[in-house]
Order: sequence, then structure tokens, then C-alpha cells
Amino acid sequence: MRKVKTLGLLGTGVIGGGWAARALHFGIDVIAADVKPEMEEWIRGAVANAEPALARLTSAPLPPKGKLSFTTELKVMAQQADFIQENIPEQLPLKQRMLAEVSRHAAADVIIASSTSGLTPTDLQRDMAAPERFCVAHPFNPVYLLPLVELVGGQKTSQSTIDAAAKFFTYIGMHPLHVRREIPGHLTDRLQEALWREILHMVNDGIATTGELDESIIYGPGLRWAAMGTNLIYHLAGGESGMRHMLAQFGPCLKWPWTKLEAPELTEALIDRMVEGTQAQAAGRSIRELERLRDDYLVAIQQVLRQYNIGAGATLRSLEERLFKDASAGHAATIGDLGTPTRLPMRLLDAVVRPEWVDYNRHMSDFRYGQVFGDAMEPLFRQLGVDEAYRASGRMYYTVENHIRHLGEAKVGESLYVTAQLLEADNKRLHVFQRMFRGRDDQLIATADQMYLHVDTAAAKAAPADPQVRERVQQFARAQAALPRPAEAGRAVGLGKH
Repeated sequence: MRKVKTLGLLGTGVIGGGWAARALHFGIDVIAADVKPEMEEWIRGAVANAEPALARLTSAPLPPKGKLSFTTELKVMAQQADFIQENIPEQLPLKQRMLAEVSRHAAADVIIASSTSGLTPTDLQRDMAAPERFCVAHPFNPVYLLPLVELVGGQKTSQSTIDAAAKFFTYIGMHPLHVRREIPGHLTDRLQEALWREILHMVNDGIATTGELDESIIYGPGLRWAAMGTNLIYHLAGGESGMRHMLAQFGPCLKWPWTKLEAPELTEALIDRMVEGTQAQAAGRSIRELERLRDDYLVAIQQVLRQYNIGAGATLRSLEERLFKDASAGHAATIGDLGTPTRLPMRLLDAVVRPEWVDYNRHMSDFRYGQVFGDAMEPLFRQLGVDEAYRASGRMYYTVENHIRHLGEAKVGESLYVTAQLLEADNKRLHVFQRMFRGRDDQLIATADQMYLHVDTAAAKAAPADPQVRERVQQFARAQAALPRPAEAGRAVGLGKH
């Protein structure tokens, strides 16, 4: 299957807008097709609304944002897309007709996926050209923040389609879950539906309000579910004997008539109770306000889980590792051969000031300068041979002294770039001087005078770097030997004489 540079959207709406926001954020162009011209304004608004939360999800270096275009012509979208995601209403005949049509216009190696929450892929791919490249890719709202996507193949779907789709979704920061057998509702919606039916019964029977039922989740099992699913949680409930003991002790309860398999009839009275209950919970807050609240806590939860490398946090950490690796590879061409003599300091990093980087003065916060200087060292370390494998072996350069001078301001959206000059080096130490420039006028806005010490973390002490790393450090030093020493290097902080 082809490399995905442009994602085509068949239909927009809430899910389509979520796909667009996620893809654009991670550098994929998007062409959205919808029969309603007014949906162009809607999807652009949806992308803009998602951006603040996406911007806070990770501080890893991101590729340039993708470009969004819109068309009312399905054929135009199909011919430009490298991967097509369908998001039209959940009506089988409509989806079959539209998927068949788009398959006739898209190249045979373009994967076509459906966001359907319950229809089966075998039914959907029935009339398609090259149906082997079709699969269900069912996301969860908000698509731009929740990483789960269920991948389901039909009778004619090839394994290579599932593999290629999983690779693409992983690239844009998602967790692809392959559903091995197609079943209406897939996996997650069937589980959600069971809980939803019980909620409707208890509201209908006057047992609890919608707010009370939500409290029963958010203050209890909901906190556990963020990192451990029901099965692992119940395994823990069994003590040292785990699930076997848990089933032996609580299994008989499964025969008790606690739950009801069929949903109650949706009478007007039940609908009114559900509406009144959720309006009371909203407490006058608009949908947009609640969406922003939801997005804020979803970002915070994933960042916490990232520290423990579990659940959605593990997906976020994996995404960040890939982003850092890609960014370093992208800078490798700019860095060039470490042994080539140069008249200029090495350009390491290009970045844009993000909204969450600014403070009450509306320019970049002090601590963000340190972050940018630190990010700039990542591609240099990789060029020196200090990569993931090297760090995993328990060796790394650590900052032991850092002097940052603030010379100018950087505001939201402004481009920055960072250069580095190696001043001194020995077997254990690197003395690096960095300069940060504002892209629009090449103004110097900050410098960082930094000393790094090579550490053996297992021994918890300084240690010489590996010979191959030391050789590359010396190559770097020789290449920059002719550069004049910065006048600011080694300056102390203090009040001058007057």
C-alpha cells in the first residue's frame, strides 16, 4: 500500500471533523468531500476547536501541519487521496452505494475504511471495486484525542489492508485494535451498549437519575478503566490467585437476575427523564464548553498515564518517540557530516511557538526556552551516536550546568531556530553554546551556555563515553575549530560595576 500523504474524507460531521483535526496535526494533508457546501465552514471550525487541546497533548517536535481542502465532488477527493475514511450516516444502503462509487474512482492501492460503529465490513464491501482494500476503522469521539480505532476486516479484506491501515493509524498517534471476527457493533460499542441498556432501565424504573448513575462510574470504576480494563481489574480482585479465585467466589452471582439484556421501550416519559437529567448535569454549560472541559481532562489523563507507560499513555509515549526520531532524521540533512569544516554553528532545530508556551505577558515563558534548547540537542545527540539503543544501555549525557540569557521575545505562532557550537569536549564532558533566533527577522532572542556530563546510570557516576561516540565528538570539534568563541560564553551572573 502507498505512503499516506493525503487523507480523503467521505463525509464530514463530528467524526469527520475529528479525523481531519488529528491527521492535520500530525502532518497529513486532508481533502474532505461532502455534498453540502456549507460543511466546509463547519469542518474548518471543528479543526480550529480541536487545536488547543491537541497542542497540549505532547511537547514532542511535530511535523509541519497538513493542509485542509474541501470539495463537493466525490471523484475529486477519491483521485487525490492516499487513504479514504468514510463518515456518512449509519444507513447500510447509503454506505454501500457511496463506498462502491468511491472505490471506482480511487486507485486500487488506496485503502478505503469506514467509521461505522456497528455495520459489518462484509456487508459494506459488497459492491466495491477491489474490495480487498476495504476495512472498518471505527474511532471514538473525540477522534483527535482518543487513540482507539477498531480495525475489522470483511470476507474479502486482505491481511495486508489491515496491516497497512494499522501502520497509518499508528503514525497519527492511534492505538489500532484488530477485531479478529466481524460482529455487529464490533467490541467496544457492544460493551458500551450493555451499560447503556442498564442505565435506561434504572432511569425508567425510577431507581436513579442520570447524574447519580454517572457518579457511580466517574468516582469508582471509571478511574480504574483509564488504565486497566474490567478483566485485569477483576484479576486483581481475586488476590494472589487472580481471576480463578475471583470467578470461583463471584461467579455464582452471574446467575442472579441483576441485569436486563433488552433495553426498555423509549417512551416519551423515559426520553423526558433522560433529557431533564442530562440538562441538570450540564448546569447551563453549552456543548462547546463541555467539549473543552472534556478535551482538557482527556489531555491531562493521557499525560499522567504516559508517566507510567500504560493504556493511552503508552500510545502517547510511543508517538512521542517516533516524533523525536523523525524530527532528528529530518534535521540530519541540515546537520550534514559532523566532520565537515564549517564557518557557521550547526542549525539543529526549527520550531513554532505554540499557544500553551506563552505566559500572561503573551510571549514565551521562561521555562519554555530551556525546553526548546533541550529539544534542539536531541538531533545532535543522535548524530553523535547517543540514540535510544545507547540510552537503553544506561548511558547518556546529562546537563550539569546551564546559563540562559533572554534577549528578545517570541510570540505565539512565530518561528524559531536554534544553532549549536561545540566549545570544548573531553572523554566525559561537552561544553555547548546554543543560540535561539526568531525566524521572521533572524533576531537573536536567547543563548544557552551548557555543560553536559556523560553518566553511567547503572553505576550512578560519571564515566567516559563509548569510543565511537568520543570519535564523533572529536569530529564535531574539529569541524567547528575555526569558529570564533562566543563572547558570552562563560559569563557569570551578577551586577556590573558602575
